[in-house]
Amino acid sequence: MRRAAALVLLAVLATGLACALSAIPFGRDKIDVANHYIREGVEETGAANLVTSVVVNYRGLDTLGEVTVLFVGALGVGVMVYGRPAHGGGNREKASLIVTTGSRVLFPLILLFGIYVFLHGHLTPGGGFQGGAVIASAFLLLYLARPGRTLSRAKLGTAEAAGGLVFVLVGVLGLFATGYFLQDFLPKGRPGVLLSGGVIPLIYVAIGVKVGSELARIIGDLIETE
Repeated sequence: MRRAAALVLLAVLATGLACALSAIPFGRDKIDVANHYIREGVEETGAANLVTSVVVNYRGLDTLGEVTVLFVGALGVGVMVYGRPAHGGGNREKASLIVTTGSRVLFPLILLFGIYVFLHGHLTPGGGFQGGAVIASAFLLLYLARPGRTLSRAKLGTAEAAGGLVFVLVGVLGLFATGYFLQDFLPKGRPGVLLSGGVIPLIYVAIGVKVGSELARIIGDLIETE
C-alpha cells in the first residue's frame, strides 16, 4: 500500500514538474523578460532598486508565499518545543558586565538599523527579510546578555499577525483598485527618494515586522527550552 501511494505521489510530482518546465520560457523570450525589467523596471515600479522591483512587485505573490513558508517554519518550531519546561536561565552562566552594558547600548541601535534596512529596501540593497533578520539579532543579543529574560509571545504574535495582515490587505486593495491582486495602486513618486515605489515600501515594512517577530519567536522558543 505504501509503495503504491509512493508511486502515485511520484507520478503527480513528475507531472507537475513537466507542466512547470513546459511553461517556462526559454531562449529569446526569457531574455526579453529580463531586458524588460532592466529597461522599464524603474518607470513601472518607481523603485530605484531593480531587485526590489522584481521581488516585491513583479513577483509579489511569490514573496507572499515565502513569508507564509517562514510562518509555517516558526509554527513548526513552536509545536516541537511546546510543553517542554522552560529553564528560565537559572543554571546558565551570567553574562559579563561588558556584554550586559553593551547590549543596552546596541539593542536600540540594531533595531534602528533594521528599520532603516527595510524602509530603504526600494532604494538600496536590503529589504524586509534582511531588516527583519537584523531586528531578530537584537533580541538574540538580549538573550545572551540576560539569560533569564523571556519575550512576550503575545506581543510577538500580534506583531507577526499585523505584518501578514498588512501584506494581504495591500494585495486586496490592489485587487479592488486595479483588478489584480498585489497590483500597485499608489503614486510611484520620483525614483531615488524615500517616498517612491508605490506600495513597495508598505510591503517591505510589513515583511520586516513579520520576519523580525517570527525569527525572534524562534530564537526565544529555542533558548528558553534548552
